[in-house]
Amino acid sequence: MKTRITEMLGIEHPIIQGGMHYVGFAELAAAVSNAGGLGIITALTQPTPEALAKEIARCRDMTDKPFGVNLTFLPAFAQPPYPEYIRAIIEGGVKVVETAGRNPESVMPFLKAAGIKVIHKCTSVRHSLKAEAIGCDAVSVDGFECGGHPGEDDVPNFILLPRAAEELKIPFVASGGMADGRSLVAALALGAEGMNMGTRFIATKEAPVHENVKRAIVAASELDTRLIMRGLRNTERVLNNTGVERVLRIEREKGAALTIADLYGQVAGVYPKVMRDGDMEAGAWSCGMVAGLIHDVPTVKELIDRIMREADDLIKQRLAGMSRA
Repeated sequence: MKTRITEMLGIEHPIIQGGMHYVGFAELAAAVSNAGGLGIITALTQPTPEALAKEIARCRDMTDKPFGVNLTFLPAFAQPPYPEYIRAIIEGGVKVVETAGRNPESVMPFLKAAGIKVIHKCTSVRHSLKAEAIGCDAVSVDGFECGGHPGEDDVPNFILLPRAAEELKIPFVASGGMADGRSLVAALALGAEGMNMGTRFIATKEAPVHENVKRAIVAASELDTRLIMRGLRNTERVLNNTGVERVLRIEREKGAALTIADLYGQVAGVYPKVMRDGDMEAGAWSCGMVAGLIHDVPTVKELIDRIMREADDLIKQRLAGMSRA
């Protein structure tokens, strides 16, 4: 399938694996790229820029296809050394960077000078237009249903994607609620040039996470996520568990007086406990409503091949048949 995104990134299928904390390691990124999509290493999962450089090199040993790196600029208790992470990305020869969180304008000159394509994750049309204005090559438009940080506007993709198509000149991919061929065809119909999947890729054989995590996603329905940190305007969609219930209880008790310090003990250091150790009650971890559409744990290649086969059948058979009728 050819779209503006496949042409821009030099990939076979318009499917991107989004950056995910303690999930986006070389194993998964390489598997996605080898299957024809764009795999993404998550920079800040690596404890140092030197470790990121090694992870990039490890991924390059596993694939000769394009892959990218996610670099997220979010409020943090300790500010990462972003210039050094960017240097590791550039020196590693990475040609695609997915930025997220705060406006990446300050780092754009360094990325563009290195010939890197920048895809910025946005949860609104206005932020997408700003990304376009500062020189981003594409945006990942995240609807309210997405796992992780959906922004504060609460606009789902059935509205957000066509609005982005009305306003943007640069290409965009759909993120949030993406799981299968139906998702891809719907995203294309609404104006996107492909789709970005996070939660769906966690439930694959190559995802380097504990089997408990994969089983939890398969067992979950579309009703099993919760929104935390709304009062801090740092909303995150997570899979419900006892740790999340503790967070929500603290938020209710603190009310308008809530600060990030009140939640530090509940959210800091959770991801290794969940993703590596399989402690499903440790605390909050990002998961999209799309869990309700995930029923198995295939290999990455099986998943991507199935998505493209489903999409092709939908376009050529079901939709074409309706048009003829």
